[in-house]
Amino acid sequence: MKANALKIIIIDNDRELQEGYRFYFESFKDYALVGLYGSADEALYDYSTIMPDIILTETVLDNEDHIEAIKKFRRKDPYVKVIMISGNSDFELVKRAFKKGANGYLTKPLSKYRLHNALNSIKYEGAAMSNDIVQKVIQNLNGKSYQDFSNRENQIIDFLCKGATYKMIAEKLFVTTSTINFHIQNIYLKLNVNSKSEALIKLRQL
Repeated sequence: MKANALKIIIIDNDRELQEGYRFYFESFKDYALVGLYGSADEALYDYSTIMPDIILTETVLDNEDHIEAIKKFRRKDPYVKVIMISGNSDFELVKRAFKKGANGYLTKPLSKYRLHNALNSIKYEGAAMSNDIVQKVIQNLNGKSYQDFSNRENQIIDFLCKGATYKMIAEKLFVTTSTINFHIQNIYLKLNVNSKSEALIKLRQL
């Protein structure tokens, strides 16, 4: 094994992809592929011998939920990094993976370049996500956070969160302060709060 290289195992029962992964890692200087498995149980059986630094695992294999397997890996090593890989970018699946402790989520197919970048992100920043997953997370968070507000109210909320005063918001939107006050009262009503500080706390919770 390459000196000082981080040890990587991959759990994916697609034989063609396994060959692709082997080929990729031949040119990776900082990462060594030390195990390819068809299931989480197989990986867990060898785990204590290998003690990988990073695990890449399919979200579901043969109806086995590998998101739930994250806690099993963490019992073996609480510091191991786990990246989920999947052809499914459904937001609820992504959200559940991170709630269960995943450090990253990548959508297939994985090119050599994308895989290497993801491993670097985990190594240096502790997390990794495909660009399409990042966009989906942003879209869902924005939509769910402010879906009950009008476009104008969303504009005002954005300024409030940046610390703008009523007068500053009015100048930016080319309206009177009384108009801003009217919209803010509606925002307070929808949030069920009575002040700016309470509104900001509630918005952060959302």
